[in-house]
Amino acid sequence: MNLSLRANEKIYINGAILRFDRKVSLELMNDATFLLETHVIQPDETTTPLRQLYFVVQTMLIDPKNAGAARLLFDRMLMTTACIFEDADVLLGLQAVDRLIAEERHFEALKQLRALYPAEAAILASSGQATEPSLSAKLRPAAAAPLRCEAALA
Repeated sequence: MNLSLRANEKIYINGAILRFDRKVSLELMNDATFLLETHVIQPDETTTPLRQLYFVVQTMLIDPKNAGAARLLFDRMLMTTACIFEDADVLLGLQAVDRLIAEERHFEALKQLRALYPAEAAILASSGQATEPSLSAKLRPAAAAPLRCEAALA
C-alpha cells in the first residue's frame, strides 16, 4: 500500500506516531495497522454519541497496548448508543460497526462510523441540538428505552 503524506503530517502505524519534515511517500510492504492524521479526532471533538464511539475505536488503533480496555469500553458505549437511537439506518450502521470490530477491522469500522455522521447530524439538528445529543423523535427517550438494548444490535 502506498501512502503520500504532506510535510509535517502525522501517521499512526502500529501504535507509533511518525511525522516527516517534508512531503514523503511511504510504501507499506506488509500488514500494518495505520491511521492518517486527517482521520484522528481529538477529545474535544467527541461531542456526539457516534463521535465518542469513533474516539474509542480510534484508541484501539493508536494504542494497541490498551486495546483490550478500549474494547470493553466500546462494548458498553455501543450498547448505550444503540439504546438512544431509533433511526433504522443508524442502528444498521452500528450493527455493521459491531461486526467489523469483532473481525478486528478497526479502520473499516471508523469509515462506517464516519458515514453515519450525516444521519446523526440530521437527527440532532431536527431536535434543535447541533452538537449535543437530546431526546427527539429519532432518539429514544430514556424512559421508553428497555434496560437492555441488545435487540437494537441483533
